[in-house]
Order: sequence, then structure tokens, then C-alpha cells
Amino acid sequence: MRIKVVLIDGYIDDPAALGVPPYISPIARAVAGAAIDAGGDVEYITIDMIRKGLKIPDAKVSVVISGNTVPGKYIRSMPMSLKEIESLLPSLKGWKLIGGSAATADVAKRFDFAIRKDLAASLYDGMTGKEVGERYRDLDEWNRWMILGADIVKQHHDFPYPLVAEIESYRGCHRYASGGCSYCIEPLKGKPLMRSPKDILEEARKLRELGVRNIRIGGQTCIISYGSKDDSGTPRPNPDAVSELFHGLKGLGFKTIHVDNANPAVISRYPDESEIILKTLVDCCTPGNVLALGMESADINVIRANNLNSTPEQVLDAIRMINRIGGHRGDNGMPCLLPGLNIIAGLDGESKATYDMNMEFLQRLIDEGLIVRRINIRQVLPIRKAFDTKVDPNRFKKYKQSIRESVDHVMLQRMVPKGTVLKDVFMEIHDGNITFGRQIGSYPLLIGIPYKLECGKSYDIIITDWGYRSVTGLTYPFDINHESMGAIASLPSIGKKRSATIVRYRPYTSYDDLSRAIDDKKVIEGLKGLLSFE
Repeated sequence: MRIKVVLIDGYIDDPAALGVPPYISPIARAVAGAAIDAGGDVEYITIDMIRKGLKIPDAKVSVVISGNTVPGKYIRSMPMSLKEIESLLPSLKGWKLIGGSAATADVAKRFDFAIRKDLAASLYDGMTGKEVGERYRDLDEWNRWMILGADIVKQHHDFPYPLVAEIESYRGCHRYASGGCSYCIEPLKGKPLMRSPKDILEEARKLRELGVRNIRIGGQTCIISYGSKDDSGTPRPNPDAVSELFHGLKGLGFKTIHVDNANPAVISRYPDESEIILKTLVDCCTPGNVLALGMESADINVIRANNLNSTPEQVLDAIRMINRIGGHRGDNGMPCLLPGLNIIAGLDGESKATYDMNMEFLQRLIDEGLIVRRINIRQVLPIRKAFDTKVDPNRFKKYKQSIRESVDHVMLQRMVPKGTVLKDVFMEIHDGNITFGRQIGSYPLLIGIPYKLECGKSYDIIITDWGYRSVTGLTYPFDINHESMGAIASLPSIGKKRSATIVRYRPYTSYDDLSRAIDDKKVIEGLKGLLSFE
């Protein structure tokens, strides 16, 4: 008789695994695969299903995954809170395990096992009669479980669209011998364990056959270093391995293929190999793709004190190259490949001058005309060790606001100038009369449409304005003869009074004809390129 396992996905969000909708994390699929491999039947449910009233079924084994190690802002959902975990406990039946960063919380002590390393491996050991300890899966288990657990994607509430399945390429960090960055746990996993292109493609093919349309190759500390056989901290890249993997993925017919992190030091030290790899990513991946670069700090004292992986000059080298190779606009309206930038406050050795150095670095990007897709600014979390530096909350708040106003705003203007048409923007939520949507992928640009559109549906959007972290747009083409008065009022320089006049004199056949309702030629000129006259 097979063992009933209920798997509750409370969502993972950390640098090695995205799992908040529309993502489904590889950790959840590995746990499902391990349970099936051990003789279990798995029922997969998400915390959002429970929030909407789904009752937790009876089971012999109850597994909970939850926790975010990187603070994030979410649109439609968010990771399960510790209070929610506590409220679920009385409903969990049988043998109870919890994994993810929530396994370190006090509430985890009320589970039979709180697993900090590899929940899938520990579950498999327990279900097959072995001692439940802390270990990592081996490569054979890894590949086998990802195939066995793939079917749970069909039970996710975002399947088949806009669901994004993250696929891991390797674990560990090439800088493991030196201990890596002081705040990061990835070097503690040891020497990188690489999955072969063949095994990753087998998992991707299975997901595509099931109906998954969007994937991200994630989990790795540096996609540029994928397949490298160099055991140094800054390895020479292997363009052939990256080419084999991504050309194989391109041939499977996914709508979205994006990637994760890259080490700027590798790109800077090996420009020839890195250029080949970046061109492969541009050729094989979907526009809007982001390579997250871990600068963390532009202060050399902080870099040394925390064994950070890159100098500011190396980061600048990488940003220049990514802009040169991937900065052109793709068929969905976004640049093909752009850098992202991570900055962390509160690291050892930080001083008041650190903030100034970071701002000076960002100003260099502006002065050189470069584009960064997003700048992630956060305070360090003491996951690996405690940090002595005290972050002044007021100074940190002003510092973030200064970057948002003086840097992010400029980057958005460069990335999506007025009149840029972004295709297939998926509408997610209403906030009053505003509809917010995003394209599907990594770090998608948040777009506000100043009138109500149908959520769960995709539209082409033309950009009309920029905020600090988001942009404003209108449906494109904007049908002046059929849109609502409220939507027309949101057009540049129109407003309620002019929109009422426009509606009164419809239909129109051209911009010249529109002058029957608008007597200001400058206003009509500002509408050119936005409207259609169906």
C-alpha cells in the first residue's frame, strides 16, 4: 500500500530558488519526486488554495515548505507567515516535516523534523526507513526526483499560464574554498555539483510535455560559470556547455526562458569566453532577461572584510559588456539582456562613506549611458553569521529613496522610452481603478494601467510615463472609438472634461478628425502613435 503524502507549498523565496507565484520552486518538485520514489502518492496544495478555503487532506506524511531569505515585494501572493504555519499545525496529520528558512523559526520545533539542508533527501530517508538527518541529495537522486516530481505542476493554481518553473543547473559556489561571501550560505554547500545539459534538458522536456510554457534556469551562483571544469574561485567559463544547454532549451518551444545570477569577476577576467556566452543567452533566451550581478558594495574595505567576489571595476566591466551585447530591443519590447545589481547594507566594515561610494558608482553608470534593469537594495540578514554593523534606519531609508529617485527613474526612462510597446503584459491585480500587470519572467517590470482591465488576461501596452520602480502605460493600440470615458481620461493631457467631449462626438477617422473634439494641436500631437481609429 502506497503512503499518502500531502505537500503544502508555502512558497520559497531566496537567492537559490524562486517559488512565489507565478513561480513554482524546484524544491517543491524535488520533494514530490523523493516522496514518489520512496513509495508515496503526493497531493500538492499551495497556501493560496488553503487561504481560499481548501481543507488539508488526511495523510500519513505532511510536508510544509516555506520561507523567504530575501525580503521581497509581492503582487498577487506572498510566502506563508509564521502565524499561518502555526494555525495549520492542528490540521496536519501523520508524520510532520518542515523545510525552507521557516525551519529555523520557533514554530518549527512543533514539527517532528525541521530540515535546514535538503528537505527532499531527508524525506526520502525517513520514508525508506533510514535515519532522518541533514544531508544533500546526490546527483542521481537529484535528476531522478526532478522527473518523478514534475507532474505536480498541473496541481498549481497558476498552471499552465502564467506559471514559471525554475530549473536548477548546479548547487554550491566556485568560491567554496575561501568561504565565499560572508553573508551567503551557498559556499557552505561545497564544490559545485553540476547537472549535465542532458539531464537539465530531460527535466525541461518533461515540463514542456506537461504544458509548462515558462522556465527560468536558476539556483546557480553564476550562469556564466555553468559547465566549467576549472576549480578556482573565478573559473574560466565553458561556452560549449552553455551553448549545448541553451540551444537545447530553445528547441523545446518555451514561451519564456530566463536565467539567474552571474559573477561579474568571471565576466571581467574572461571577456572572450563571457562574450560568447552572453551572445548565446541573447540568441536563446526571451527578451527582458536579467543577469543579477552581486556587487554588494563599492567600498573596498567592505569587500575585503566580507570576502566579496567582485571589485567595482569588475562590476563595471560586466555591466558594460552586458549592455553592449544585450541592450538592443527584442520582439516583446524589452531589451534582450540587461544586468541587475545587488547592494547590501550592514556588512562588516561599513561606514558612512560606504553609502557615498555606492552612490558614486551608480552615478558612473548614469554618466556612461548604461542601463541596469533593477537595483536590489537590502539589509543583510544574519543567516550565516552575525554582523556587528548597525544600520541607521533613517539613513538607510533616505539612501534607498535617493537611489529610487536619482537612479532608478533614469534607468526606467532609458530602458522603456515613451512610446515603447511591451507585448503580452499579464494583468494581475486591481488597485482602485488602476490595473497592475507584468510580462512573465525574471524581475518583470511592473506596469500600471490607469483604468480597469480584465485580470488573468494579457494585453500589449504602450509606455506613457515612469515612476521610480514602475511605469505607466495604456492598452495598445488604444481604440479611441470604443474605449470607456474613464480610460480616455487617462490619455496624456485629456482628463475628464475633454474625455466627455471626445465620447460625445465619436466616431473619429483620423487625428485630424479628432480636432472636432480637441481644439489644441499640441494635445493631439501628444496623442500621435497611441490611438487607433477602428
